[in-house]
Amino acid sequence: TRTSLYQNPAYLEAAPFAQMTLDSIMAADPTNPTVEPVPYTGIQFVAIPEFQGMATAIGQQFSAALAGQTTAEQALASAQALATREMTRGGYIK
Repeated sequence: TRTSLYQNPAYLEAAPFAQMTLDSIMAADPTNPTVEPVPYTGIQFVAIPEFQGMATAIGQQFSAALAGQTTAEQALASAQALATREMTRGGYIK
């Protein structure tokens, strides 16, 4: 994220939540990204080999929902199944 956006007066006027968002971004700790311990680092991007392929496939599910080709519920269920399958294959969950 480019933090310069949060210094743009027009954006700040249009987005009253901007300061809270910037504060959250700046406080995020990629080495400790979740409440419970996890075997990876990263916030939005997770530094594991499987991430790019999973993110692409999950993004396609969400795009299909936005295009009306599936429901949001179906897209979420498919995305969860895909993530669970890939994390199990990768040995991250048993």
